[in-house]
Amino acid sequence: MNTWKRCLSAAGIREPELRRDYGDGRRLVARFRRSSYLAARLLLPPSVLPHVVAATAVMHHGDNLMDTGPKPQRIAAWASWERQVRKALETGVADHPLIRALLHTVAAYPRLRQAMKEYLSTAEAELEFTGFDSEADYQAYIDAYSLPGFMLLAVLLGPEEDGDGRYRAMCRTLIDGSQRLDFVNDLAEDAAEGRPGIPAQTLARFSVTAADLTAGQEPPGLRPLVEHEITAARTALEAARDLSARAPAPGRILLNAFVEIELLTADAALARGAALLHGSASPPLPGTLRVLREARRAARRARR
Repeated sequence: MNTWKRCLSAAGIREPELRRDYGDGRRLVARFRRSSYLAARLLLPPSVLPHVVAATAVMHHGDNLMDTGPKPQRIAAWASWERQVRKALETGVADHPLIRALLHTVAAYPRLRQAMKEYLSTAEAELEFTGFDSEADYQAYIDAYSLPGFMLLAVLLGPEEDGDGRYRAMCRTLIDGSQRLDFVNDLAEDAAEGRPGIPAQTLARFSVTAADLTAGQEPPGLRPLVEHEITAARTALEAARDLSARAPAPGRILLNAFVEIELLTADAALARGAALLHGSASPPLPGTLRVLREARRAARRARR
């Protein structure tokens, strides 16, 4: 029996069609961000991995719908998907394999239900996104879109209850740093689409314009701009190290590894500097493997 099949069995997923449904989600998640999937496979208990995959697959599928095709097509595709998911959550019945797996995971983790409903209400922020005027606009985007999406994963990794809201607050700190890093690291792609994720007021402070970025030009202020954004991202990511203290062992270990790999990515992006306008940076492989090895040892100790 291969590793994935053992995970399905450990999670109590035994019905053949449902196992195939979870398999569809696994393939989607592995295609979208293979390194993150491999980290989850290495660090999460087998009984938890399929549920994390199911929630993440629904999010990735929705994101794909919102990112593919002209805007009217994206709006219609998302609206249809949202209706399907909401109806399934209300009735407990679904035709789509990803949603069937989600329903089974919601039954195992009831706290995911509210997180999913919150996520389903976020699409407008992404569908209408054309860039930010100010830092306040960026922060509003974090609250309206990035954080609810991240919470689909975070509620599965975190405590059963978050009475004082501090776990969610730390999740927001983490996703603020991660999203800011993504926006500066993806500068080339976002500029080509005409919607950079760095606020226009911040660009102006460094005498950089969106037109400069779209044209692939490197004005003198570009490197200081990159340094400013990465420093802000690092500050949030370093503060998010405290998040692990509020999560049980399996989630704590994966969240720790995620933060450390994001910090490695930030270092690589900083070293690339203005050249990010021509392509993103990746975390160095030796450092990434070191983080995963240490996390794997910690995960094994936690299971003893």
